Amino acid sequence: MMGDDYAAVKAARVSFGQGLKTPERDKALVMYLMEHGHETPFEHIVFTFHVKAPLFVARQWFRHRIGSFNEISQRYTEIKEEEFYIPLNVRINVPEDRQKAVAVEDKELLERIQKMMVKSFEESYSTYKELLSLGVARELARIVLPLSTYTQFYWTVNARSLMNFLNLRADSHAQWEIQQYGLVIGKIFKEKCPWTYEAFIKYAYRGDLLEA
Repeated sequence: MMGDDYAAVKAARVSFGQGLKTPERDKALVMYLMEHGHETPFEHIVFTFHVKAPLFVARQWFRHRIGSFNEISQRYTEIKEEEFYIPLNVRINVPEDRQKAVAVEDKELLERIQKMMVKSFEESYSTYKELLSLGVARELARIVLPLSTYTQFYWTVNARSLMNFLNLRADSHAQWEIQQYGLVIGKIFKEKCPWTYEAFIKYAYRGDLLEA
């Protein structure tokens, strides 16, 4: 992390050739900036996260373009761990909203689906290892791996863009899996930038999962 609540305060006051004042006035400025949509000072707070997530979550994440990503390459590295994401709940689509999926409480169905998926993952990974043993290049062998395969990446993002991420992903309309990452990032944001987080929740947050 580079910067904190005070970084935004200093960036805002530089217009007048001023810096920090009292904690009370500095916090009040953070609140004012957020309330009135003056968000560029928050770009001076920067986070770098090391993320481990299933491929399908990472692909949603990478749509947040105001940030920097560097991902592990399955072209250059062998997937040595037979590790895949297995869902913890079952969701079904609803006819009135093609984007919406709702969880159903059906333990028997969940167990059946998990077994089906595990079987598919194991077969895919076995094929992947067999292709490598035949001398097939990693860049070609990897195409048999499923979207549940875990990947890792670094994400460097300023607080303004991070808040946009939270608006879209720490929200019940987002896919459940990426919601979980949004909730954790929100917790880190609150811990590291308590004034900015408080102002964000009060004036700018459009989601429905984070709390003050």
